[in-house]
Amino acid sequence: MNRRFPPPAAGEGPRPSSPPESGRADAFRLPPALRLGRIAYLNVLPVYHALECGAVPHNYELVHAPPAVLNTLLAAGQLLASSISSIEYARRPERYFLLRDLAIVSDGPVQSVLLLSRLPLEELEGRRILVSPASHTSVALLRLLCTEYFSLTVFQEAGTIPEALAGPYPPDAFLVIGDEALRLRRHPGYPHCLDLGEAWRRWTGLPFVFGLWAADRSLCALPARTPPPAELLRQARDWGLSHRERILDAAERDFPALSREESAAYFRGLSYRLGEGEEQGLLLFWEKLARTGEIAAVPPLCFL
Repeated sequence: MNRRFPPPAAGEGPRPSSPPESGRADAFRLPPALRLGRIAYLNVLPVYHALECGAVPHNYELVHAPPAVLNTLLAAGQLLASSISSIEYARRPERYFLLRDLAIVSDGPVQSVLLLSRLPLEELEGRRILVSPASHTSVALLRLLCTEYFSLTVFQEAGTIPEALAGPYPPDAFLVIGDEALRLRRHPGYPHCLDLGEAWRRWTGLPFVFGLWAADRSLCALPARTPPPAELLRQARDWGLSHRERILDAAERDFPALSREESAAYFRGLSYRLGEGEEQGLLLFWEKLARTGEIAAVPPLCFL
């Protein structure tokens, strides 16, 4: 069973007391201890398809939403566990346990977190960049890259990408993520493209962890569910990685904007494991955020 929620509006803050769609807790079919968040993007299809097609049976409700919405729902106690932005865990580590060996990682081009620009990057000095409100991690990463790697002073402005592009004053550049980035990456009006995963790799030599899976600590204190979410999600991920043709079949059906070959190339650029190298990249990202005041301190990695 699945629930889908829209992204937050531009400039909209968290609404921790209610689900974004209806404002009512009864918008969900099952209680929080039986809900799992699922990023509503193609990038996590290899993890969740087994749960959605019945290959790995379960009794959870899957809640589909953009990363920023899932951050809010998990922080509000509306989900037992979810894929969330890596910066969300760093901002509120006391609320979460991480699920071991689960992450959304690129070790080079990620293809779906992009800065698209009318101008070469160096000509964006002093200009405004429109950023999607759907991902907090990507916005923070762009800010770090501009200030510390490219030595650029730019100004970020949250907004809705399709509306801005269709309006009378389209932006000079915009940050776009997820499926929207895959659709817009060859936009003829924006010939200059910076892949943030690739830029991080050039800067640090390390993978970048865009997302983590985390569980609500308070709900973890309730009687254990079978199977536990970490075990279930790892099993589903392993099924997806060993049934690549089935994943590509589903991608062709659900996201026809990419050819089968393009989807295969996209998934090859992603990893869903959190090993030693990935942890090093994650901790370095948090160290840079702590130095700039984006987070209070580098949190410990507390696993369930």
